[in-house]
Amino acid sequence: MRWRSKLGGPPANPLAERCREKVRGLRLPPGQKLTIGELCDYVGTLRGRQVHIVTLALPSTGPHGLWVSTETRDYIFAEERLVPVHQQQVILHEIGHVVCDHDTSPVMSGDASRLLMPSLDPALVRRVMGREHGDSEAELEAELVGSLIGGLIGTWNVHPTWTVPPQARDIAERLSSLESPAARDPA
Repeated sequence: MRWRSKLGGPPANPLAERCREKVRGLRLPPGQKLTIGELCDYVGTLRGRQVHIVTLALPSTGPHGLWVSTETRDYIFAEERLVPVHQQQVILHEIGHVVCDHDTSPVMSGDASRLLMPSLDPALVRRVMGREHGDSEAELEAELVGSLIGGLIGTWNVHPTWTVPPQARDIAERLSSLESPAARDPA
């Protein structure tokens, strides 16, 4: 059975309405343009935990973004080589996962966690969610929530909110080493 809205318009979309409700629940300051950093501070305050953006070179065969949740903080890793508008959408998508508080089963072993994030204790990493180009409900929800937030904050400037500590600077090389040789050599 298809439901129609009260105004007689197109059938109601439960996913879209749920996403609009989640964004309304954020109570973003009306009419105020926010940077991504300010948005992260705002969402972090609502969640009672800091949200940090880290841009770095991710393997070309992997996701463009990751949400890594620890006991006390959320980290959003985004590919640094994306054009700004695409990078912003990736970050907003990951913020969508944060806002929706999507849960995943543990996807990262302690060894993989140490390889990707050597400065984070693997025992502290509770969950990791990467940006896929799939059509799972969680991915669709994160994409729509991120897009709705992007439309409200109306800014396209991306600045990392957290600097990778010196002991983790080699993370880009480690991630790049995970690429297949074919992905590294365009020849």
